[in-house]
Amino acid sequence: MRVVIVGAGAAGVQLADSLRAGGHQGPVVLLGAETALPYQRPPLSKDYLLGREDAPPPLRGETFYADHGVELRRGRTVTGIDLGHRHAVLHDGERVPYDNLVLATGARNRTLDIPGAGLSGVVALRTLADADLLRGHLAKAGRVVVLGAGFVGLEIAAAARLLGVETVVFEAADRPMARVASPPVSEFVTRAHAGTGVELRCGTSVVEIVGSSGAVAAVRTDRGELLETDLVVVGVGATPRDELARRTGLPVENGVRVDERFRAGAPGVWAIGDCASFPDLHTGRRTRLESVQNASAQARTLARTLLGDDTRHDEVPWFWSNQGQVRLQIAGVRQAGDRALPLGDPAGGAFSVLSFRQERLVAVESVNRPRDHVWARRALAGGTSPRLEEVAVELGL
Repeated sequence: MRVVIVGAGAAGVQLADSLRAGGHQGPVVLLGAETALPYQRPPLSKDYLLGREDAPPPLRGETFYADHGVELRRGRTVTGIDLGHRHAVLHDGERVPYDNLVLATGARNRTLDIPGAGLSGVVALRTLADADLLRGHLAKAGRVVVLGAGFVGLEIAAAARLLGVETVVFEAADRPMARVASPPVSEFVTRAHAGTGVELRCGTSVVEIVGSSGAVAAVRTDRGELLETDLVVVGVGATPRDELARRTGLPVENGVRVDERFRAGAPGVWAIGDCASFPDLHTGRRTRLESVQNASAQARTLARTLLGDDTRHDEVPWFWSNQGQVRLQIAGVRQAGDRALPLGDPAGGAFSVLSFRQERLVAVESVNRPRDHVWARRALAGGTSPRLEEVAVELGL
């Protein structure tokens, strides 16, 4: 069985590793569009951006691929799939045969559709090249404007303040991280960033980036304010890299649509990670998750399936974000309208928020309380959701 993996990020590399660890003897080909050795992306917005690392840590050591018989081909972009002949078609016309083809193409940054978005000094963060560009800009910036108060935007804001750069964050929603965090966590994060000097403006959008001699000079808000800046970081979310699936005629629905086994609608074709829209056992609805943890977990599940152990993915999704002195860990996925129950001491900077839906625990957000996070992942494991009264007894609420 020849397995060809499209994408050399967390999902693709973990799949190759898990296949070999599980005893797969056939060829494994890993195709990556970037020329760098596959690396960890989370440090790009943290230690690497701060200059604490000369390079982001690799996903596996340089000798791993040869030692484990994984054919890593860097700088190779797949532009088509020949389903009939089972070939992946590369950008230069080369055809790579497969028995099983796995799409692990990830996501790309959502772009701005406003005047001035193409000016020099407007940057986003996704790749090592992006991080190098942003590091260079931050080294000489007097003020940075960050668009979007999600994980990445706030991580960049925290790093910018540590570097001594004046930082203003604009968020269209009425609170930071509104898509993933409960109101109590958003309130705490707002106070924490304000305490370091970050100016967070929620309910406000930037409608124009004003330039001077081709470079950023200011931003204009939907309230008519003009704010001078020499750097704009765009962190307004991401979209799945599903264009290869679209061109091939595979089903697409907010990413490559897969079933509970990650089958992508054609014999021998699968999809995992940030690009895959899957039926989530925990939420009961189709979803797409953007996290290293989810990508790696799905890769391990798919490896078992490809090795003959027909497995349905049921791992608890979890996420984390380091923003200066704030370490946020989330287990499960909350929804608007879930009942939030705080646990601990928000004023002291260490607390958790338990979210309940129909009196069952569905998510736990932990700020500087890693033990709560470990407990939450265990409590939510296996597709179970303990009832409120069971949680109250166990935690002494």
